[in-house]
Amino acid sequence: MNKTQFIIAAPSSNGGKTTLTLGILRALQKRGVTVQPFKAGPDYIDPKFHELACGQTGINLDLFMMEEDHIRETYAYYTQQPQVACIEGVMGLFDGAKKAQGSTAQLAKVLDLPVIFIVNAQATAYSVAPLLYGFKNFDPAINIAGVIFNRVNTASHYQFLVDACKDVGITPLGHLPFLKDCEIPSRHLGLSLAEIDKYQATIDNLAIALEEYVDIDKLLDICQRPTKSRNSQLQVHNSSNFTTAIARDEAFNFCYHQNINTLKRKGKVVFFSPLHDNKIPEADLIYLPGGYPECYLETLSNNVSMQKSLYEYANSSGKIIAECGGMMYLGKNIINKDGQRYPMVNVFDFETSMEQMKLHLGYRCIQLQEEVLKGHEFHYSNIVNDKNASTVGTVTNARNQVVETHMYQYKQVLASYMHLYFGTDQLLDTVLSLRHSS
Repeated sequence: MNKTQFIIAAPSSNGGKTTLTLGILRALQKRGVTVQPFKAGPDYIDPKFHELACGQTGINLDLFMMEEDHIRETYAYYTQQPQVACIEGVMGLFDGAKKAQGSTAQLAKVLDLPVIFIVNAQATAYSVAPLLYGFKNFDPAINIAGVIFNRVNTASHYQFLVDACKDVGITPLGHLPFLKDCEIPSRHLGLSLAEIDKYQATIDNLAIALEEYVDIDKLLDICQRPTKSRNSQLQVHNSSNFTTAIARDEAFNFCYHQNINTLKRKGKVVFFSPLHDNKIPEADLIYLPGGYPECYLETLSNNVSMQKSLYEYANSSGKIIAECGGMMYLGKNIINKDGQRYPMVNVFDFETSMEQMKLHLGYRCIQLQEEVLKGHEFHYSNIVNDKNASTVGTVTNARNQVVETHMYQYKQVLASYMHLYFGTDQLLDTVLSLRHSS
């Protein structure tokens, strides 16, 4: 059985991948076509936009955090039912952690998928030909099935680009003119869920423009590929009475979908709100993912009963995994950009500060005993006054260089700026077993 499946890529970042992806997802939704979106790499923001555009959460496929066979299994599992699979690439087509390692191109090869190439042609015409030629021929294993040009306002401009495509041997699928007020922010830390929802009209306008200027029917046709069935270990089956309580509200919402599914396979998953609830639910594990606690400091600080319940749970050797914003919440205070302190849970004897904001970004590995866990770090805050906080393991980057990031431990609580990936039962068991090691 054949299915339309493709990866959207570009020569570089900020070329229009997200804009075109969202427009295509919404256009397909309006046609009544079911589609499963994916996001190459570790980004949390784009999958939320995917859900806004087509009603399905984007699933992260990351070649640094996930083994290739797990990538294939994950892709096969989530593409069983939908008619179309659309993967939004990351950065430039061949940009990886080291050369092309972990890049969109490598993902295309792992999944054997065609590439739809997005080119910002605002300041070029026929000169796009050598660019297309280079990307087409740099790696013969990559199949660039078609190209869509972004920011092209006239038919004469587009004709130059069509001529370039014909001479290079790549199918032109159309163009998107510059659309005022239709820009989508890229990896904007601080973009709340409410702000994301405001882009409904923008995505509608993108879909309308794509139906007019892009041959979506041809795109769907040239990207038909045979489906590859696999025996999946990812089906949720609730194997035990183990209960995980996951923080989910406006302040805490960055969590890999596969992590939640793994926890559901482990047992029962319930959600709670550190902002709005009075206390944590009864659970064997509390999971505090990242998000935007710095945007809700007063509400979090004033919810003393929630803080007390978490503090007592931690001190009674309750198991907690806290990532980035979740870790900040477990500290003594969060300091806003104006220097004002807001008391938090106080499980850890450190503060985090939004003063002197600096971007900390990159893949991370943590060596704990004989085990290695992988994840990603992306934040602007800093930890201060952590001399009395206990740390475990050694954290390195994608090039195996030791970084300043720490994994903090207090009793059965593990906390770090790292967003961990534990999308398999084995990885989750590793995390849970490490929690008993202190």
